[in-house]
Amino acid sequence: MKKEKVIIFDTTLRDGEQAAPASLSVEQKLRIARQLARLGVDVIEAGFPISSPGDFESVATIAREIKDGPVICGLARLVEKDIVACAKAVKPAERPRVHVFIGTSAIHTEKKLRKSEDEILALIRDSVKLARRLCADVEFSAEDAGRTAGDFLCRVTETAIAAGASTINIPDTVGYVPPEQFGAIIDMLRNRVPNIDKAVISVHCHNDLGMSTANSLTAVAHGARQVECTINGIGERAGNAALEEIVMAIKLRSDFFKAYTDIDTREIMRTSKLVREICNMPVQPNKAIVGSNAFAHSSGIHQDGVLKAKNTYEIMTPQSIGLKDNRMNLTSRSGSHMVKTRLTDLGYIEKDYDLPSIYQKFKALADKKGTVYDDDLITLMEMAGNDEFEDMYALDYLSVTSGKGTVPTAVARIIVDGKITKQSAACGSGAVDAATKAIDEIVGYKIKVDDFHIDAITEGREAQAKVRIRASAAEGTFIGTGVSTDIIEASAFAYMDVINKIARMKKFKRKVPKLA
Repeated sequence: MKKEKVIIFDTTLRDGEQAAPASLSVEQKLRIARQLARLGVDVIEAGFPISSPGDFESVATIAREIKDGPVICGLARLVEKDIVACAKAVKPAERPRVHVFIGTSAIHTEKKLRKSEDEILALIRDSVKLARRLCADVEFSAEDAGRTAGDFLCRVTETAIAAGASTINIPDTVGYVPPEQFGAIIDMLRNRVPNIDKAVISVHCHNDLGMSTANSLTAVAHGARQVECTINGIGERAGNAALEEIVMAIKLRSDFFKAYTDIDTREIMRTSKLVREICNMPVQPNKAIVGSNAFAHSSGIHQDGVLKAKNTYEIMTPQSIGLKDNRMNLTSRSGSHMVKTRLTDLGYIEKDYDLPSIYQKFKALADKKGTVYDDDLITLMEMAGNDEFEDMYALDYLSVTSGKGTVPTAVARIIVDGKITKQSAACGSGAVDAATKAIDEIVGYKIKVDDFHIDAITEGREAQAKVRIRASAAEGTFIGTGVSTDIIEASAFAYMDVINKIARMKKFKRKVPKLA
């Protein structure tokens, strides 16, 4: 059977932005749109032009700027002013589309719209015809199609196609319909709507019950050929079907779906990171495809399997979505095979150490601190018979002044080798910057902080903060962690952790390879 293309309709800038903590600027939306074009999406739903002057400008700007690629689409209600504004906004695009919608379930028609079925059908006919006069490409959505009576949904679909819609979207607007039932809806439309062959069947599934990806893929298996989705699955309430999940499922199981997409999957991770950064919406670590743990292995059994054959526990390669490699987390669950492999990567020869002895020390350290990084492992090796890490530097005192209208200033006092006390003061661009600069004045290391991450590890106003710093120096790349109820203090502790690791490397005259 010949494989058919599934059109990827991205609504990150419309449905996705509705869930963002703050509205995106035109420039921010344009950055995302450009990356979506590089990703290879077929349709970019750029916004809802009538909703605000800013949204109109965003859609119009994207329509002007994004060339040689995706269809640029805007959303409109079945209201004349909406449709006119939408058509005007997308007109500069090389391939414009007007996307109109109306609620079709009894809940919507009776309680929200207060119109009869005949009135709804007349509105669909007239509005789609208007949109078709203004734009050659018209999509129609039956909002809440999942809860719409079958007979009426068929009449709605037939009417919209007859009026000029070339794409019919079937949304599970509230994420309510189980996959088997959703597939049956697609079958019903294909079998009962006489002019269905004149339109592409599209689906737009929400994730309220965690079924958005399953429903979208079920629809594809039943003949839908457009999927509406968002990067990282962002969107109203629990979000939408995630583009990366849909695309990779179709790619890996094209044998089942008999379908393909034109997405450049190597751009997935880059796109995911851009969206989470601009929208200020972090991705959970165990998120499929793009979560930080998606290609990370901590179990000793899994690590041993992956070291022998990656496809034992990886059904896709990290490189296929734009990552350099997987990540093997060294934890108390890691086996000696993983520790031996990491030591080899760090340049140690097996005959130069006793693996059972080193492994026991590794396990003790992993139980104490959770994750063991490369710099920790090198210290274990270099300290030979010693059982404890000895810190050269200890933070004895820290005072920071910061606030609106003041220059952030910090005074730090450090104990060196348990005896000598040194003190210094410094100003910075912020409280943490001032604190680290004061510490630098004492220690004299040249350190560049590459990444700074903070988490609340307890609840309430007195929550403990855990700060994780990734920093680089001449001796390599280091991870430092610090915990305190005070964010500045936790940051200083994490920075001191990095400093002590550098001090050990200086002592051993070793360099740490770039951390994975």
